[in-house]
Amino acid sequence: MTTATAAQPVPQASAQTAEKPEVPIRHMKFDFNAQDADPNFYLNAELASAYFEALSIFLTYGEDLVIDTARYHRDFLTDPVLKQRVTSLIGQEALHSKVHEEWNEILKEHRFPVPLYRFLAENVFNYGFKRFPHRLQLSLMAGIEHFTAVLAEFMMKHEDHFFHSEDEKQRGLWMWHMLEEAEHKDIAYDVYQELSGSYPLRISGFALALFTIWFLVPLGGVAIPFLRKPRNLVSLSFWKDAKRSLGLLIGRKNGVYGSTLGHVFDYLRPDFHPNDHDTSEYLEYYKERLLHPETGLLTPYFVKQVVPPVRA
Repeated sequence: MTTATAAQPVPQASAQTAEKPEVPIRHMKFDFNAQDADPNFYLNAELASAYFEALSIFLTYGEDLVIDTARYHRDFLTDPVLKQRVTSLIGQEALHSKVHEEWNEILKEHRFPVPLYRFLAENVFNYGFKRFPHRLQLSLMAGIEHFTAVLAEFMMKHEDHFFHSEDEKQRGLWMWHMLEEAEHKDIAYDVYQELSGSYPLRISGFALALFTIWFLVPLGGVAIPFLRKPRNLVSLSFWKDAKRSLGLLIGRKNGVYGSTLGHVFDYLRPDFHPNDHDTSEYLEYYKERLLHPETGLLTPYFVKQVVPPVRA
């Protein structure tokens, strides 16, 4: 006679995750070339553009940390929809890292110090951040994703900043990245809250992310113009550009970070959630603007998209 065994409970999606929109993994092929690349892409400002190029180099390491951390913690989740959304996060970030690496190779041809910055970033991440306890890495992942969400919202609200250059592929790279960072901005945070939720630890990860985005990347960005063209040290036109560039980055009115301080530090609020900053209308606008089958700005570079299945 066989003995009946109790049926194992089937993991159920929470009410919050069940209502979340799908996050597709989009494959893009930009085929960058050095001839069309514009080193002064961001509003024709050399120093401000250098910040974005330094960010491109550092992002690949930040995204790899997010991928490794998300993959490690995914197995501890019980909500099948959240696990599926983590898989989407991993897929999107993996493609961001791959395509930014392709772009970084183009930057090398324009005398950007890519090998030096890769060496520095590799040491910071591999011998620093990736040796932290897993709980702190999880908090750092959520913090990094907060800063990319702030940047994505700024970029969506200042679309015109990316049309001062004829470099369509670099524009496409940043607008694609912007769209997807906004799409998955709540996933890392939800995983952190599900598996930890410690407020002091969350702020520790925020502080590490702030140090990286506000100190390490700008330090690299400031050095780029002098490493590429040492004569900038004595160039009056460069120093005029530097003043303008600083306004574009930290100005209180339209600066990338100066105008977003409230959003950045809202993370310190104990009951903060990324979706408190609603970008749903922007997302709908940009999905049409970028991905329309006939007129989308990204359509020439779009290959395919997949949505991971939900598995119990």
